[in-house]
Amino acid sequence: MVTEADGRGGMSETVRAHIDAEPRRPRIVAIGGGKGGCGKTLVSACLGHELARRGLKAVLVDCDLGGANLHSLLGLEYPQKTLSDFVLRRCESLGELVVPTSAPGLGLISGARNAIQVANPMHQQKVRLLRAVSELDADVVVLDLGAGTHYNVVDFFLLANDGMVIVAPEPTSVENAYRFIKATFLRRMKAVVEDHGLREVLLGAGGHGGVTPAELLALLEAHSPVAGFAVRRELAAYRPFLVVNQTREPRDSGLGEAMVEASRRIFGVGLAHLGDLRYADQVWRAVRARGTDLLQGVGPLFASDVASLATRLLAASGSGTARRHESD
Repeated sequence: MVTEADGRGGMSETVRAHIDAEPRRPRIVAIGGGKGGCGKTLVSACLGHELARRGLKAVLVDCDLGGANLHSLLGLEYPQKTLSDFVLRRCESLGELVVPTSAPGLGLISGARNAIQVANPMHQQKVRLLRAVSELDADVVVLDLGAGTHYNVVDFFLLANDGMVIVAPEPTSVENAYRFIKATFLRRMKAVVEDHGLREVLLGAGGHGGVTPAELLALLEAHSPVAGFAVRRELAAYRPFLVVNQTREPRDSGLGEAMVEASRRIFGVGLAHLGDLRYADQVWRAVRARGTDLLQGVGPLFASDVASLATRLLAASGSGTARRHESD
């Protein structure tokens, strides 16, 4: 970056004032997974509490447009204004929807109240919502995504600077996590393919649903080395985080690294194992109690693991999930 320098080798007051006046962009962390019940909402809430405890201004956004329940876990009543009001243009600013939680510095934007109207927003509504999330007044924004691989869920995941996939040590959860990882990268790849006018290659591959990213890459390189190079660059840059939740047995502790290796070998997609969250009996009790002090309620073991995740997350420069903030 080229800057105007003053006589002492530093920035001039004009340039410094310009930089200080630039709007702050929050770091966006999206928490997803392929299966309901793996703990996405719990991890989102606890991570938000931990980030706020460290003095960061954090906002939780319940992006489960068809089944929002983050407010309930935080011990809050359903807010009067939700994402419905923004999507349906009953309010202009997403910041108007932020409600305080019991944790100082932690706010919440609740999911859609009118699920039927908002669960499948039109393209322009989604673009406006995605852009507004990146303009929130916060240090960190944590997106609690819905389950599954619907395009709306995947697009929110790809908006983030850091994507975090939550998996439980159960066969169905692992299988669905792989499906989610594959879907997110193929959605990201789709934009690159269409930029190079190779939509017919996707159609010839059955809409890319039955092939792996590595197989699709080979098809693209056969049609266009330039497009293949662009996709290979995307593949190398895409590195979402993986978190194994509710580990109980010694073999569970090896699941994260095993999934990292399998994802690289089978799909060609790199993962970064951020850590594990150990099972604690207090966790389900805290969820049922809907307490306002969630980190204390889940107990010291789980809270300590969440703190370790937050430390590693903040130390990372970003997983590279975000391709761009404007519309595809």
